Amino acid sequence: MTPFQPIQVMLVDDHTMVRRGLATFLKVFDDLELIGEAADGEAALQLCASTLPDVILMDIVMPTMDGVTATGIIRQRFPTVQVIVLTSFKEETLVQDALQAGAIGYLLKDVSAEKLAEAIRAAHAGRSTLSPEATQALVHATTQPPPTGHDLTNREQTVLILMVAGLNNTEIAEKLVVSPSTIKSHVSHILAKLGVTSRTEAVALAVRHHLVE
Repeated sequence: MTPFQPIQVMLVDDHTMVRRGLATFLKVFDDLELIGEAADGEAALQLCASTLPDVILMDIVMPTMDGVTATGIIRQRFPTVQVIVLTSFKEETLVQDALQAGAIGYLLKDVSAEKLAEAIRAAHAGRSTLSPEATQALVHATTQPPPTGHDLTNREQTVLILMVAGLNNTEIAEKLVVSPSTIKSHVSHILAKLGVTSRTEAVALAVRHHLVE
């Protein structure tokens, strides 16, 4: 018979009291074992390399290195390690960034002990767990129209920057070392993608929506 192996959990949070509370919670469950604690993302990377936990409970807002950055690096370097974000923050961008970085779960710190234990077990089995707020944030994000100018190519963005700077097609062509007809084509595509009919409108829209730096 294979000996029973508890799920090895690592805690990453810059608040000592939060880590202490989570450590106490883990002792309640026989199948969960605390194998390390870190106070920021950088320390988490070092500890992860030496302990290789099964699941990490990761805070987001921390000094030195935030949880999203740490999650991305950990998932790249140690793909067997699953990360559950455990945070007080429920902003859409944070939820999206965390999941894009490779987190398998996103929970708020007011989650019950039973729900958190279930989430850890699910993560260990490769299943995702999201708080209702995180799910709502994702649904809201997917129903939003894409931002203005999201589909401009890198070259079109460059041309738009030069348009905003006041250069005409010939001057842009000289600067980019291409033919004026090529620039004319780029400008046409820019106008179409921005849904405007003139250079002046395109420039005004670009400035208003901060499409150029």
